[in-house]
Amino acid sequence: MAGTPADADLMVVCGTPEPRGTEWLDYIERSMPEPAVRIVIEETGHAAHALEMARRDLTDRADTPRQANTDDQQEVAAGDPRDRAQGEHRGHGGDHGHGAHHGSSPPPAPDDQGHPHHSMGHGHDDHAAHPGHEGHENHHPDDHAPHMDHAEHESHSGHMNHMGHIGHDMHAMGEVAGLPMAERGDDRDELRLDQLHVPIGPGLTDWPTGLVLRLTLQGDVVQDVEVDHLPVTSGHRLPFWDEPWLRAAQGEEVTRGSAARRRCAAHLDSVGRLFAVVGLDDVAGRCRRLRDELLSGTPREGVGGDLGRVLRRVRRSRTLRWSIAGLGKLSSSRAGEAGVTGPALVADGDAYDRLRIWLDEIERGLEVLDDERPLTRDEFTGPRGRLDGPQPPSQALLDILPELLTGTEFACARIIVASLDPDIEELALTPVTGAAHA
Repeated sequence: MAGTPADADLMVVCGTPEPRGTEWLDYIERSMPEPAVRIVIEETGHAAHALEMARRDLTDRADTPRQANTDDQQEVAAGDPRDRAQGEHRGHGGDHGHGAHHGSSPPPAPDDQGHPHHSMGHGHDDHAAHPGHEGHENHHPDDHAPHMDHAEHESHSGHMNHMGHIGHDMHAMGEVAGLPMAERGDDRDELRLDQLHVPIGPGLTDWPTGLVLRLTLQGDVVQDVEVDHLPVTSGHRLPFWDEPWLRAAQGEEVTRGSAARRRCAAHLDSVGRLFAVVGLDDVAGRCRRLRDELLSGTPREGVGGDLGRVLRRVRRSRTLRWSIAGLGKLSSSRAGEAGVTGPALVADGDAYDRLRIWLDEIERGLEVLDDERPLTRDEFTGPRGRLDGPQPPSQALLDILPELLTGTEFACARIIVASLDPDIEELALTPVTGAAHA
């Protein structure tokens, strides 16, 4: 995996972007050095073959002298013509030749902004790194992407290197060399300080896919927050993490064990993202491996031992607690007023308390993986909250974000977001009534 577009050779888009969701993908692709290949994989069954073909195409392009002004597009063959996996290649005006492919450090593009991330097959996006980067000291074999240490974001130059923002946002403001010019404004202490408008998302390592935050910063303090996201349409597919409960609501018989397995995997996905943001790459990688094992149906005996060791290690970590305690405090009373349900409501506290609830629910879920009893109508709470309420659980999490982020240091903002981990895919849900009737 690559930390920035300037380090990437291959851009992989998993799922079909909405028409309004393609501009930021083009913007990121323009920040990639030559040779570069972009592929779109619409079906999970085509992923492995399309990636292999893209790798071959990338190798051929790296080994073949390039022609100037190559703005043509070339399809990446994916086997059967009926396959919907497709790709495109675009030139970027400069020839980095073999050095870009084999891992030498290319000059960073001035528009170098974060990158899409998430596991393949769930409608998310990834950058593939140069082969020469596989031995990077921060890489873990179980990681789906490298972390970006939150300390990296403590300067404005760091902000602009990792935001993965929608390109046109910058054009609404004055720019110098592609960077937004600061403005003057009153800060929270009534001082006149420079303001910087920084969009974060929608594609960023260990970031809720599709989420866009537009922050107003003075120094390293968040003064204002606007929450936005890419267009979301449900189509014919249920939100992945909520699927067992929604299927039960539609009258299908779903066992408590299968629902518990999905909940455990969802929480491990969230925990892994939080650990990666904090900088605990090793633990993040183990959480993601355990997540994948649960999703693949590994029995309780096959994951219980390793999962127990991970949980014990995390609970004993004073460094972790010190790193995130006190961030994003949300009382149960305020959460209830805002319509928040699920772990964020139960936690009644800060980022560490929300992590603790995730770990407790993972541990309880592990005990019932083999439960064959059907879900009942009072068991309609997904990983992020009640699915039969007036709005999707993640909508309430997004609504509370500005309140939790305003006044915090920028380096803490990503930790707070990761401790809530809203699922943008849920926003396509319509209110569900009656819960399970099967």
